[in-house]
Amino acid sequence: MQLVELQNHLDRLLEAPRLRDYCPNGLQVEGRGEVRKVLCGVTASLSLVEAAVAGGYDALLVHHGYFWRGEDGRISGIRKRRLAALLSHDISLFAYHLPLDAHPELGNNAQLGKLMGWRESGRFADQELGWLGELPAANQGEPAEQVARALAARLGRDPLLVGDGARPVRRLAWCTGGAQAYFEQAILAGADLYVSGEISEQTVHLARESGVPYIAAGHHATERYGVRALADYLARTLGLEADFLDLDNPV
Repeated sequence: MQLVELQNHLDRLLEAPRLRDYCPNGLQVEGRGEVRKVLCGVTASLSLVEAAVAGGYDALLVHHGYFWRGEDGRISGIRKRRLAALLSHDISLFAYHLPLDAHPELGNNAQLGKLMGWRESGRFADQELGWLGELPAANQGEPAEQVARALAARLGRDPLLVGDGARPVRRLAWCTGGAQAYFEQAILAGADLYVSGEISEQTVHLARESGVPYIAAGHHATERYGVRALADYLARTLGLEADFLDLDNPV
């Protein structure tokens, strides 16, 4: 399909203009005018760009792209190498940050909930990016430490649990990636547990003092599933050759 058609389709699907974000969403680097093969990944690192070059892909589609607010805008060093590789091989770069967190079906939060069997019951936090829900019926009331073990089994990495691991969980809140700033809002929303990707120093104190445990399950680990679902969508709905490449990241 034509690049502009793919751009318009993705922008509509993910409602790119709707959310206030820290980067431009949509087409960030323009490549060749026709797209047959798309490589999807979490972050547009040089390794992912090189994989796109080696595989003969026409476009990259990621969650974490370029041109973040507050970054040095000069094209040198690492930025030069990444952009030079894209431009010299005429490969487009699409990036959807908050739109891919928020999407009700393909988003990171939706896909993490689906993976874990969590049943969504509402939203909270800025722009309704945080999700509220319940454990599967068979697991209602199990302790937070058991939820951490289930995350470890499904994500393939050991999460960090702080606070009361024995607290029974009936209502939980989650927001993938670096959403530790929403923890207090999750507590106010009545959550027995909050799950995100990263953790900050002050998060530990808030978990201990509030009695609500916090699980940091990994930024990359919690945000693999939205872009993977998007790759499946592109193949199934648009007939493109779309592949997901998971480049290991311990964070």
